[in-house]
Amino acid sequence: MESCFETKKLFLSLVVKDKIDKIRKLVKNKFITHEGSHDWFHIDRVCNLAIYLHEKEGGDKIIIELAALLHDISDHKYNGGDWQAGSRTAKEIMNEVGISSEISEKVAHVISQVSFKGAYVKDEVESIEAKIVQDADRLDAIGAIGIARAFAYGGSKNRPLYHPEIDPTLHASKEEYSKSVSHTVNHFYEKLFLLKDLLKTETGKLLAEKRDQIMRKFIADFYDEWFFSSSKK
Repeated sequence: MESCFETKKLFLSLVVKDKIDKIRKLVKNKFITHEGSHDWFHIDRVCNLAIYLHEKEGGDKIIIELAALLHDISDHKYNGGDWQAGSRTAKEIMNEVGISSEISEKVAHVISQVSFKGAYVKDEVESIEAKIVQDADRLDAIGAIGIARAFAYGGSKNRPLYHPEIDPTLHASKEEYSKSVSHTVNHFYEKLFLLKDLLKTETGKLLAEKRDQIMRKFIADFYDEWFFSSSKK
């Protein structure tokens, strides 16, 4: 027979689940028609990865799931460069559906720590929840899907696939990084090839190994085809 404490705990978990489901629906409706690099399917994959990492690494599942769902709710790449808008907007949404201020504050803090801000910008990641959501987002940025997302985003911004005379830049600040308009292949050197060694969880690091290899082989094959010469035949 369940105790009153267990019954109350089950009731509260169902209430929170209902609120998370409302946020999931809201986010899906907002992003389902977004361009492919940052659409609903990206967010859904990040959520699935984050829950998997939680199962292996621990942390507060509610905070992890909410932060994963809302991590792109107002991305600086699409909102004019406001790095704080994501946390603010996430808090507003959580408050509207009745998420407690204690939880919404923690989720907003996690969201503020997720984004990559440049090769030479140190990550300020404190909690296991932030490490998990950041790792999940970065895992979806690499591998086969990472390749597809990189070129989808580059295409949405009318960027060249590649330009042999433009070298990559390792950015020293988030402002410098956010202003970069280089070709898509440079993005692999400026961010994607760096991510494997920036992951925080042991589970994330294991998953990243194969995805990193996929990208490196792709770029090697890309160069082989780009610089094709009949003399190589």
